[in-house]
Amino acid sequence: MTDVTPKTRDDLFAFLDDLDIKHSTKDHPPVFTVAESVALRDEIPGGHTKNLFVKDKKDQFFLLTVEENAAVDLKTVHTLIGAASKVSFGKPEKLMEYLGVAPGSVTAFGAINDTGGHVTFVLDADLMKGDIINCHPLSNDATTSIASSDLIRFMEATGHKPLVLKVAS
Repeated sequence: MTDVTPKTRDDLFAFLDDLDIKHSTKDHPPVFTVAESVALRDEIPGGHTKNLFVKDKKDQFFLLTVEENAAVDLKTVHTLIGAASKVSFGKPEKLMEYLGVAPGSVTAFGAINDTGGHVTFVLDADLMKGDIINCHPLSNDATTSIASSDLIRFMEATGHKPLVLKVAS
């Protein structure tokens, strides 16, 4: 376990600003599920995300970021993402250790906290076809909108090369 304090949303915004990445954020009551966040659709345009933090039997961790209503077959996704075995959900302790977020706040922006490169980030190809992607800014009481191309640029700036693959149906 690392003793590094996870980055805050202000740290995230400063990082995005340093990269000249345009972003906008809407504060809202905390949402823990896709179903709870549906009420925000009219206020926040763009692709809304669902994130699955999974691991294989060799303790390789992956974050699958897909469109909120997409289905991911956890029995077969390992063949697409390069996992050593079928995947299961990662433990909340590892989620906090590697991505600096708690369950309910899982986000692709967690890459900013994965300084050790423990997680492989997988962005669904269908999600990435959209112009705007919406993710929690490290907490589930806001939604940050960013261009899909800038999400990739952000991840690369954190030292990650995200895989853009069709993992959802």
